[in-house]
Amino acid sequence: MDAPAPTGPRRPATPRPAVPPLDPARSAGDGLSAAWTDAVDELVRTTRAEQGRRPHTVDAYRRDALHVAHALTAVGVDGPGAVDRDVLRGYLADLADAGAARATIARRTSTLRTWFALLVRRGTVGADPAALLRTPKQGRHLPRVLRHDQVAALIEAADPTTPPGSRDRALVELLYASGARVEEACTLTVDRLDLTASQVRLHGKGGKDRIVPIGGAAVRALHAYLDGARPALLAAAPTRPADGVLLRGDRGGPLGTRDARTIVGRLAQAAGVGHVTPHTLRHSYATHLLEGGADLRVVQELLGHASLATTQRYTHLSRGRLQEVHASAHPRARAAR
Repeated sequence: MDAPAPTGPRRPATPRPAVPPLDPARSAGDGLSAAWTDAVDELVRTTRAEQGRRPHTVDAYRRDALHVAHALTAVGVDGPGAVDRDVLRGYLADLADAGAARATIARRTSTLRTWFALLVRRGTVGADPAALLRTPKQGRHLPRVLRHDQVAALIEAADPTTPPGSRDRALVELLYASGARVEEACTLTVDRLDLTASQVRLHGKGGKDRIVPIGGAAVRALHAYLDGARPALLAAAPTRPADGVLLRGDRGGPLGTRDARTIVGRLAQAAGVGHVTPHTLRHSYATHLLEGGADLRVVQELLGHASLATTQRYTHLSRGRLQEVHASAHPRARAAR
């Protein structure tokens, strides 16, 4: 049976001092015992080497583990060997009391389970104090979906007559045409782009590749970017980059995910379509495919989801479209019509 959600009485009798956000430049060992430092390092080494995680994922594990280690050190827990389930439940409850989002608490819970399961395998701790922690339920909030005309307005907001504008249009066209995650788009290399076949090979989560078709509008935008804008952006780099990354920043380096989010947000503001992120385009891509009659399992493959349940949560159809599909597909509904 699952342990109770992280609420209720706290184990420590002493007040828990608030733990400030960690400075990204702070060393893992600052203020921590050797036991905590070694445990954090072990998590980072394992997730990086054995599981082939992406760098940003490894860094997220590191930040979460450091936050836990500093918070528990502040209440006198000097290493993972002194941690029990009540201590972890108290930590998660304090996160909730401090106003942390459910998604943050869920991610920290996942990190704790991964981390302490690893420490048990390594023999650092005996029993696993995180095994029965329950992930808090997250609301069924669905990301915003753009209408077709809003996507068109967003794309048209990019000025293709300048190198940065051509890059911006290529970025948005690529995101919407392929449903790529922003990390997948920003790490895409030129050799994984086949404009002749109108397809792209995306490197997704878990190191898995998938080939995704893209439409004519995206092919034309990418051709224009490759023929003129990309060489101009590369010329601005101090040295000629050899990484082969498709999308380049204004100074010639690879376009970062934060830059991509800024670009999409700026174009959305210029187009007057409200707040938009790259993930909004991914969700719009999936929803528009389903509304157009695509099979859910096809959309699952295109999005790179390991589980169909993830695709079902990620996409939604309007009530009117559901009624329309039912009316055209169900034999008794067809007979009534």
